[in-house]
Order: sequence, then C-alpha cells, then structure tokens
Amino acid sequence: MPSEPTSLALLSTFAGIGYIAMIAAFILVIVMKRRPVGVSLSWLLLLFVLPVGGIVLFLMFGTHRLGNKRVKRAEAFAPTYNEWFNHLKQVLFPDPEKLLERPRHNRVYNLTEHTTRIPALPENSLSLFHETDSIFQALIHDIEQAQETVHLEFYICEAGGRIDELLSALERVNDRGVSCKMLLDAVGSSQFLKSSDAMRLKASGIKIRSSLHVGPLRMLLERIDLRNHRKMVIIDDDIAWTGSSNLADPALFKQSAGVGQWIDAMVRIQGPAAHATGAVFLSDWAMETGEDLQVYRQPYQYQPQCSPTPENNAPVHVVPSGPGVDRKLIHQVLLAAAYESQQELIISTPYFVPDEALVTALCSAANRGVRVTLVVPEKNDSRMVHFASRSYYSDLLNAGINLMHFTAGLLHTKCVLVDRETVLFGTVNLDMRSVWLNFELTLIVYDQSFGQHIATLMEDYISRSEPVNKNEFARRPFTSKLSENIAQLFSPLL
Repeated sequence: MPSEPTSLALLSTFAGIGYIAMIAAFILVIVMKRRPVGVSLSWLLLLFVLPVGGIVLFLMFGTHRLGNKRVKRAEAFAPTYNEWFNHLKQVLFPDPEKLLERPRHNRVYNLTEHTTRIPALPENSLSLFHETDSIFQALIHDIEQAQETVHLEFYICEAGGRIDELLSALERVNDRGVSCKMLLDAVGSSQFLKSSDAMRLKASGIKIRSSLHVGPLRMLLERIDLRNHRKMVIIDDDIAWTGSSNLADPALFKQSAGVGQWIDAMVRIQGPAAHATGAVFLSDWAMETGEDLQVYRQPYQYQPQCSPTPENNAPVHVVPSGPGVDRKLIHQVLLAAAYESQQELIISTPYFVPDEALVTALCSAANRGVRVTLVVPEKNDSRMVHFASRSYYSDLLNAGINLMHFTAGLLHTKCVLVDRETVLFGTVNLDMRSVWLNFELTLIVYDQSFGQHIATLMEDYISRSEPVNKNEFARRPFTSKLSENIAQLFSPLL
C-alpha cells in the first residue's frame, strides 16, 4: 500500500488538476459567452485576482439567468403578446400612409420602430414635473380620481413623508372598489415589503408582489442582481407616470449618505402611450404571478384627437428594456442619438459608467461641432461609481465636452435631449447595469414642444452646476488617478 505522504501527494495532485480544470472551464465559458470585450476581460481579471471568489461571483452575477419559471411563462404568454401587438398597430394606424410620417431624427425613429414591437404611438399629451411637491400633488390627485385600476411598479418604495399621503390615497380608492396592484423590486423595496405598512395595505385588499425575489436557493437557479428598476404608475389605462422618481420622499430618503436631497423628474402621459406603459406593467405582473393576461385580449378603444395641438400631439415610443427583451436595443438607441445629433446634445444622469462605444459616440459628436453637455451630480452615493465615472473625464474634456457637476443635491434625472427635438426620458442610467442588466423603461419623444420643456429643465440643472476645468482636473492627486483607473477595470461589472 502507498505510504501516507504518497497518498497526500496524489490527493494534492488530483486537487490541483481539478482546480486548474475548473478555472479553465470557467475561462472557456466566459470566452464563449462573447460578451463585450471589456466585460469579458473584467471577469477574467477577477478570476485571476480571486480564483475561488471569482468563480462564486461569476455563478451569482456572471450570467443572465432569469430562471426556468420566467422563461416558461414568457413562452406561454407569447401568443397573447403577439395578439396585442398586432391589434395595437391596426387600431393606431388604420391608414398605411400614416406609417410614412417620420420625425427629423430618422435613425433613432427607424431603429426603434424596426426593433421594438411596440409601434410609435401618436397623439399623446405629456406634462413634465420636476419639483417634489408638484409631482406628489398631481400624482395623488390622479390616484384619487381613479375609477377602475391603479397599478404601481417601482424599484424603491420607502414609507414616510409624502409617501404616506400617497399610500393613504391608494387605500381610499381601494376602499371604494378600485383594483390596486403594487409590484416592487425585492431588493430595492426589501424593507417596505416586510413592513407593517405593507401588511396594512395587503389587509385592505391591495395586491402587493415582490419582483425578482432573491434568496439562497434562488442563487443557484437565477442571477440575483438582475433588478426591476422601472418606475411607473398607470391609472385606468388612460394616465401613466414614469421617470426617475422612486416611491420615496426626497426630504427623508438616504439623508445620511451626505449627497444632499435627490432631484428627480417625472412625465405624466395621457394617450396611447399610457396604454402601452400599462401593458408593460401587466406583462411584468404576469411574469411574477403567473396570472392570465386576458386584459390584453380586450380591444383598445383609441379615439384620435379631433383637433391635435402641440400640447397633445406628441409621438412616443415606449421602450421596455432588460434581460427578458432585446438587451441591445437601448444601447443602440443611445448610440444612434449621439451620432445623429447635429447642433446640441444634453445628457443628465446620476451614474455615468459608459462603455467604450458610448464614450466614442459622445466624443465623435463633440469633435464634429455638436455642443455636448453632460450633467452629473458632484457627489454620488456609490464610491465605486464616483471613481469609475471620473476615469472617463479626460477623454471627454479633451474632446470638448462640457462636463458639469450638479451641486444642489444628487441629480437623479435620466434624460438625453437631441437638438431640442428628440427626448430619451425614463429610468435608464448611463451605466452598463441599466443598459444591459436591469429592467428599465424609456420614453422616446419626437416633439419640439416637449423638447423645449426638457431644454428648460436641463438649463436649470446647468445653472446649478459647476463646470469641470480640464487643467484643474489634470492636476488631481496621483491617488485619485490610481483609484479611478482601478475602478474603471471593473466598470463593466458595476
């Protein structure tokens, strides 16, 4: 029989071979996934730096697993979706000639029209709200006027302050027979979902469900950091709200983070785009609950405006994005918007961690004479994002891009304004998590009147910002440069 040292040596050899084989297998998986090069290299670097931990992290976060249950539900609901899409096109465009009408920014329009299944929707009335009091006053008023349904879907719900008023309004309309549903992200709203407030609402008959539930066992079957980042309220299938605001009072939310009050904006929609936004909610609700989508089979009663005006005639694309749909679309739309801009491109985002393609598109726009302005908060609630964002500043400043640090709080509005005519507005941050991983919602609005409203808002943000000076930024400490460059290595994973 072999001696004990020989047995240990053999065991050690086999363990080493197994370990190397496991590392090689994961490297092969990463390479064969054919992700963007930066993402693949970041995962390979993580495996090299933290071999065992890197494998665990890859299993948890390195794939786009939605789980077999969601995949099967999506397959089962597909015929109903197709029926709804086809009906919507027939109702909204009975005259084929209307499909020939195009806005000036043809690339953004055509890309979206031919990629997403929801067509451009005509004759929408849009109202922009950007002050906390006006947002909650108008939203609560709409909820109190509801006759049939109130549907809410949010990443974060946190009771307190103005949110208590909104939840009370929800209880009141529920008491008089309005059907109320709340779909809340399981991570972003984890505290609320376990709270006495949620228990009280459920006891009153309001349906509350968590979206993308997490847990130790689910980690083996689903990727746990795929989050529902959408923010929507839909009332009677006629009015919809979306934008950057969560169900949290800015006067109370994350006040210990030292970033100031969160600054948000929301859009109130009346018209076909509200119906499409409601359909996004219903599909998300069905995906979580498995409830039948009979409502999709009900004909949409579209009534064209008798006398359209600039205030009620905005064409809108409603673009849901996330792992369950075409993940590439919103990235391609952002690139198209940058490349198609002719005079001016203004962007506001709280988290700026782009990929190289987007950086190139922004610099290209500036190099050909477009006035490119990027507005981001001076202080951020994520240190990694803070450093990763600044790793791109030199390239942007050298291209002539106006970099503005918003100093009046954490600017949370997510918006792209192209030549004051085409607006991308919604929940998508300019980071790869929003673009590739999270479930998001974007409105693409082709309307000069609404574009001017957005321009006025952007000018207000810029007036409360400080420009980043290229020369001063170049003189920042070496430790800052090192932190930024290290954070950038992992930026595709943020």
